[in-house]
Amino acid sequence: MFMNRFQSGLLKTTLLSLCLSTAGFAAQAETTITAVMHAPLRAVDPVISTAYILRNYGYMVYDTLLARDSQGAPQPQMADWTVSDDGKTYTFTLRDGLKFHDGAPVTAEDAVASLNRWSQVDKTGQVMASLMSEMAVVDDKTFTMTFPEPTGIALIALSKPSGVAPFILPKAAAETPISQPITSTIGSGPFKFDEAAYQPGVSATFLKNEDYVPRTEPADGLAGGKVVKVDKVVWTTMPDSMTAVNAMLSGEIDFYEQIPHDLLPLVEGNPDFTTEMYRKQGSQNLVRLNFTQPPFDNPKIREAALLALGQQAMLDAQVGAGSQYARTCPAVFGCESPYASDYAADKILEPHPEEAKAALAEAGYDGAPVLLMHATDLNNLAPQGPVIGQQLRDAGFTVDMVSMDWASVVARRASKAPVAEGGWNVFSTTNVLPDVGDPIGFIGVAAGGASSWFGWPDVPEIEELRGKLASTSDPDEQKRIGQEIDKLVIDNEVMIPMGEFYNVTVKSASLTGQLDAEAPVFWNMEKSE
Repeated sequence: MFMNRFQSGLLKTTLLSLCLSTAGFAAQAETTITAVMHAPLRAVDPVISTAYILRNYGYMVYDTLLARDSQGAPQPQMADWTVSDDGKTYTFTLRDGLKFHDGAPVTAEDAVASLNRWSQVDKTGQVMASLMSEMAVVDDKTFTMTFPEPTGIALIALSKPSGVAPFILPKAAAETPISQPITSTIGSGPFKFDEAAYQPGVSATFLKNEDYVPRTEPADGLAGGKVVKVDKVVWTTMPDSMTAVNAMLSGEIDFYEQIPHDLLPLVEGNPDFTTEMYRKQGSQNLVRLNFTQPPFDNPKIREAALLALGQQAMLDAQVGAGSQYARTCPAVFGCESPYASDYAADKILEPHPEEAKAALAEAGYDGAPVLLMHATDLNNLAPQGPVIGQQLRDAGFTVDMVSMDWASVVARRASKAPVAEGGWNVFSTTNVLPDVGDPIGFIGVAAGGASSWFGWPDVPEIEELRGKLASTSDPDEQKRIGQEIDKLVIDNEVMIPMGEFYNVTVKSASLTGQLDAEAPVFWNMEKSE
């Protein structure tokens, strides 16, 4: 059968149209989530810092041996486990199908090396290591942890969801000294890091790991199957909040992790967007004093600082007066934790400038300036410095507030030098409530001197109690110990709690499936056209 010229031309036109249509469909098939996170990504070592943007990066690129479900219970993730009859030995077995992004299999040696490096910096890891007698590789897929006494610390530590989570790195990277940041981006997680597209502090791109084998259980909290349902996630930096909101309104971005509360009216009620508050990502404000430098090496002057500060003014500056997204709370471990306490609430919640002045006079404070580091580029931190500075001045302190970006605060707070040589006296920050509610792992209460978090408080009684808490499985005893730690933290001004608040995430209505978890994770999320 022959076609005439018209029929032949029509067929060619139809085929060409089909080809173009198919090509267009293929081009549109790639789904990308463009997100503005709470901070820019400037480094790629998920263990070397407690910065939450590194934790978020870690969950994209790496995986963990265990994970906590939505109820907070440890569940298998990369590994299953068994416990000996005497409760002293844990045996962990890696599941099938685990591969690093370069194709190498994940082995028990990788896991042990990663945990050894992680436990040098993480407070829960440090306690675990202090209680453990041995961690040994059995074969390619199996390793053991042995303790001289029965303890549940292994499951608590290996399922730790935030702060410094115990991500598993390739052995070669994990053997990098903790003083040296790793530069490798090879993990075994659900996304691959696109190094070619990386612009530190500007943009970071994550590609779906086609070789990742998720668990078969449904996603639940940070546990279960990490099923990636988009092709690409791009984190883009927009330091100006109004710019980010305008980008949301124009459809340039899909996800704004932490919108400033005063800009919420611009998107609330708009059917093109959803706004959600994830309680597990709520935060506690805290003030940290430097115990190693004058004047806060003097306990009486630290007490004056605690009396000078109050919570409501800071919360009002952060989220607005009367906001549903904040509350005062005197509890070191958070008001929703099993260890919640109202100890010294009368001193903590409201400022007491006259009592602080009396404490300063008794201590012989000579008016020397205290250097307050003020982070200006993060929405939740920018309001803090002016409030803290004014409350300290009202109480008789001379304050030198130095404004800088958060990366500079992170760098400077590591210095133990005198202020004149690059040191510091005071800084403030936030920690998510799941971290705060863990007396063993909360960096804000560890008080082991040089091994402590920045500020380096040295209170041996607190360290002894943290070890005791890790060694008992009795909930009543754990609560008693936790509340005793709370009292010691306040009495020694190890940290000063400054209230709790909840962030709001704004998303395009085309995004669904975000998990209610301790960190914003992008597996299970879908983007419709």
